[in-house]
Amino acid sequence: MPILLQVYSFFSRAVCRGKAALVRARLISRRKAPLPVISVGSLTMGGSEKTPLVLELLAYLESLGFKPALVTRGYKGKWEKEGGVLSDGKRLFGGWEEAGDEAYLAARRFPKAGVFIGKHRFPSCLRAREMAFEIVVLDDGFQHLKLGRSLDIVLHDLGARGALREGLSALNRADLLLLKKGGSEPDRHKIDKKRPPFRMFEYAVVSQGLRSLETGASVPVERLKGKAVLAFCGIARPERFFALLEECGIPAQNRMAFPDHFPFPQRALDDIAAACRSLKPDALVTTEKDAVKILGRSGLFAPLPVYVLAIGLDLPPAFFDEVRKSLPQAKQSGET
Repeated sequence: MPILLQVYSFFSRAVCRGKAALVRARLISRRKAPLPVISVGSLTMGGSEKTPLVLELLAYLESLGFKPALVTRGYKGKWEKEGGVLSDGKRLFGGWEEAGDEAYLAARRFPKAGVFIGKHRFPSCLRAREMAFEIVVLDDGFQHLKLGRSLDIVLHDLGARGALREGLSALNRADLLLLKKGGSEPDRHKIDKKRPPFRMFEYAVVSQGLRSLETGASVPVERLKGKAVLAFCGIARPERFFALLEECGIPAQNRMAFPDHFPFPQRALDDIAAACRSLKPDALVTTEKDAVKILGRSGLFAPLPVYVLAIGLDLPPAFFDEVRKSLPQAKQSGET
């Protein structure tokens, strides 16, 4: 781990421990939102599948008849500090530049959901309620202790070796823990021996297929098998994306990785186009988060097609049963 991340992790853990202690001592109050809040968070500094889980929860809530809203910081978006409404469930009021890539992806995927941006989450919850949304999914909310929540869900990858924002002891605040499949037994034992108060489930990242970047049409994965593919992304832990392509039978020998939340300025697109001329691939593949930033700009790679790999989470039914227990009774019984 780079020394700067070690230093950041040390101070982050200390600050989070202090804040949690102040909340327990009631020296920092938790504001209660005017609607139920389901928080999604993690201990790591990125690359923990929070966004796929947020999307899974929005889909699940809509399937039960709720009007859900996503409340998120909008990391690296123009509205991050001042706040803003990306979607009122009817129309979009901005793009990924204003709201951040993850929020914009959610708004495009769920056009009937509200999407509210800003580092101050409580005002976003108030706005969501004013616009008649019924429940909030709070993105990256585990360390945002000032806002109360109905359910605290934490994802954790035992195999990840990056910097942690908080130590394992912080999991005592969680209601549900999602552990990524494949962690070692010694690592799992560190959690088991704490006799945690939370319920624990396992999850896996799965492919939901390919689609065309420009048309959105589904594309059979078989179309790329045996083809020369150039894969590129700007996400945390890009090796996970490349590994999932391998699992899908798309071995991307040619790979380009950029920093997390990379905005893909023109010079980066020029670099990718130059790689295409040099490597002569049959197609390009990227992630959903990166796709929203190059939509309408892929002509530079013509005539090569650009495909997007959609991902989801394989979650046990028992996990959704636990989520449902936290929801308002009227909707659980099927009333709308």
